Amino acid sequence: MGRPSKVQPSREGSSRRDFFKRSGAGAVAVATATPLLAQTTGPVRFEHGVASGDPLADRVILWTRVTPAAARPAITVQYVVATDPALAQVVQRGSAKTNPGRDYTVKVDAAGLKPGTTYYYRFSAEGVDSPVGRTKTLPTTGVSSLRFAVVSCSNHAYGYFNAYARIAARADLDLVMHLGDYIYEYGARQYGSVRTPEPANEIVTLADYRQRHAQYKRDADSQAMHRQHPLIAIWDDHETANNAFKTGAENHQPATEGDWNARVAAAMQAYYEWMPVRPVDVANLRDNHRSFAYGDLAELLMLEERVNARSEQLTTAVHPTAFGAGFSTTDAGYGDPSRTLLGDAQEAWLINRLRTTPAQWKLLGQGVMFAQLKAPGSNQATDPGLYFINSDQWDGYEPARNRIFAGIQGDAANAKVNDVVVLTGDIHSSWAADLHPNPYNPAAYDKATGAGSLAVEFVGTSVTSPGIDTDTTGAVAGAIRSFNPHFKYVQLTRRGYMLMDVNRDRVVGEWWYVDTVASPSNVETFATAFEVRAGENRLRASAQTPNRANPPALAP
Repeated sequence: MGRPSKVQPSREGSSRRDFFKRSGAGAVAVATATPLLAQTTGPVRFEHGVASGDPLADRVILWTRVTPAAARPAITVQYVVATDPALAQVVQRGSAKTNPGRDYTVKVDAAGLKPGTTYYYRFSAEGVDSPVGRTKTLPTTGVSSLRFAVVSCSNHAYGYFNAYARIAARADLDLVMHLGDYIYEYGARQYGSVRTPEPANEIVTLADYRQRHAQYKRDADSQAMHRQHPLIAIWDDHETANNAFKTGAENHQPATEGDWNARVAAAMQAYYEWMPVRPVDVANLRDNHRSFAYGDLAELLMLEERVNARSEQLTTAVHPTAFGAGFSTTDAGYGDPSRTLLGDAQEAWLINRLRTTPAQWKLLGQGVMFAQLKAPGSNQATDPGLYFINSDQWDGYEPARNRIFAGIQGDAANAKVNDVVVLTGDIHSSWAADLHPNPYNPAAYDKATGAGSLAVEFVGTSVTSPGIDTDTTGAVAGAIRSFNPHFKYVQLTRRGYMLMDVNRDRVVGEWWYVDTVASPSNVETFATAFEVRAGENRLRASAQTPNRANPPALAP
């Protein structure tokens, strides 16, 4: 798989692109975008809306950005937090300063709040008010349910964020989980031509990354989603550059784009300025793996898989002989246990959290597909085996994945870990899978019943980025399932989001699709649902879950 030319139009990650190349409900659309809510006149403007994120039981990050009419050395911003949308029942007031050194962004860690409570907030500066936002802290006790949306791959150039608007309209969600590719780094017409990116060039410098984040935050549907729900996010590769790893990226050429570490530092600085995210380690902004306890019902484990520790991706497919009995490959790296995706420290942290968390459900929020994905070689007559086809996924780090499986499976000193649910983005398509170290061995995993499965994975489609949009008959999806018995659902053509509904008995994953990303639309359709029941660790078909009754009012 060669590196694409810098002038090649309409490009994507080499592994995803090559996978696509190999693979060969009634409603009425309303063609109007959500109206912009930002103030447009005055000494300052709040033209990028408001956002909240990283909720804990007693605090939540509140975010906005002030745009002054002219450059200023500093601006003081006030904020207010209340328990009602009219902001009459105020529980907290405060102020913060911003300046050009932080691109006039404002981030407040509003502490001293009550657990499991919906709050409303607003910023103001020099007589100008921001829109009102709504957020929610995490509960600590008496937790019976959790309901949230999962999104990823929101490429502004490839279309409209209609999925964000549909999520914003759901008043009964506790949060939104974004699994990466919140922004894309490409220049104009390099990967999408529905809308023109700002700046028009590929982003490399701090000023570039800031401008791209600013464009995304001006989007009306993005503002609507952020205004209504707290966000828990982790980056994938496009927040820096395509197919990023610790020491470089497929889409980074040092000769023309400079030092990789400098580019990552610029991308991370802009990310933390523009996202409602709390840094875990201010000395190492590349690593932001962290967890969120939703009482003892669920723990959300967010994984960093790109720029902190990942080994460089391999470039050849691997042929596991006898369905995993050994390796026969032109690249010995597939069997190299030293190759890592998480790094030693994060891998140990993850296994320890899986084993020791008091939460019933362990929900892993992460970027790239965990389940194995294989396809036949080019000549089945002489080579009847199956090959891993995307080394950017966990398939390219098989020994590391097996260590996670071993942590789940348990040993003489550690009990088996039940109720692990992996949530994934990245691949611009929808998948549901049982997880097993060797699902191709019928003696180890029964595809009919799911017996042997250790965990499950729900993979959400993109907000806008394209999948295999030519698979209109489902032939490619069907072929994938025929080669990979652990996949229970594969849909390659539609955009939208996942809805996760969690209670003590089961976790349900639903796929909701928008009708188009080529223009603004309010049409969405429920497609299908799967569930994993407590203690079973395997997927079953499910029904659409009902909306919660009497949710807190949306922000006005």
